[in-house]
Amino acid sequence: MPSISVFSPSVAVCVPTLNPGADFARWLGLVTASLPEATLLVVDSSSEDSTVALARQAGADTLVIPRQSFNHGATRDMALRHLATSDVVVFLTQDAVPADHQALATLVKAFENPQVGAAFGRQLPHNDATPIAAHARLFNYPSVSRLVDAGDIPSLGIKTAFLSNSFAAYRRQALIEAGGFPHGTILSEDMIAGARLLKAGWALAYQADACVYHSHNYTLLEEAKRYFDIGVLHARESWLLRSLGKPEGEGLRFVSSETRYLWRHSPFSLPEAALRTLLKYMGYRLGQIERRLPVWLKRRLSMHSSYWSL
Repeated sequence: MPSISVFSPSVAVCVPTLNPGADFARWLGLVTASLPEATLLVVDSSSEDSTVALARQAGADTLVIPRQSFNHGATRDMALRHLATSDVVVFLTQDAVPADHQALATLVKAFENPQVGAAFGRQLPHNDATPIAAHARLFNYPSVSRLVDAGDIPSLGIKTAFLSNSFAAYRRQALIEAGGFPHGTILSEDMIAGARLLKAGWALAYQADACVYHSHNYTLLEEAKRYFDIGVLHARESWLLRSLGKPEGEGLRFVSSETRYLWRHSPFSLPEAALRTLLKYMGYRLGQIERRLPVWLKRRLSMHSSYWSL
């Protein structure tokens, strides 16, 4: 384990943006109220609305990049290195809304433990979340905090490295020394960063008391496309599965939990959930063999179609 001295962190908050809309002013107010002393960095992909002006009015630093140059890992890695005077960097997405004025500060408290290299908070379903979307949040973001390290891989498998950059924070220098965020991955740059930190001897914290509202009501097609991309990731970053284990066990546990939840709360959603499970499996398997598929088809099958232009 790397040794560090007494830690009183300087903190930065980074959000990548693209046309976040009218609620962005409120979002900025919630974030700055939670960590008023933090540096706020908005990395904007050439929005066509008032994003940059609102960010500057809120006192944020701004970086404007060409829209086509955005990459989930590379853009965040650029921000990580840009924030050179910060000890801890909190990453949020523009659609993750702090649940209270303490959300970000509570997340950062995880770094009082000198073993923690990264931390992520709880994501609560929005009020308009479907039962299927609500269960996904409740399953992945339970009410109990935990701390994991490489010693938990035999029992937790791929879940050990689970993080979400919709609401996560990193010990900046630790992540840089571990390799930073990956460049050129289709998604899950956060899980790869988590796996790199675990390999370097750091622990990952889940702070259940630090909450944001964040959920997606994916259509059936969007769900299939997302899992195609996950299959692509696991095929191209095969070291993840070799290091952490295959995801099938976690998938079965999710389906079992979802079935029980929907039986209690929305039994009429069970047929849809079954169809989603089939489409996710098909999408995932297609993603795993994507190297055999033509680029035009991969663009059609992928949620991140611009990835195939890189």
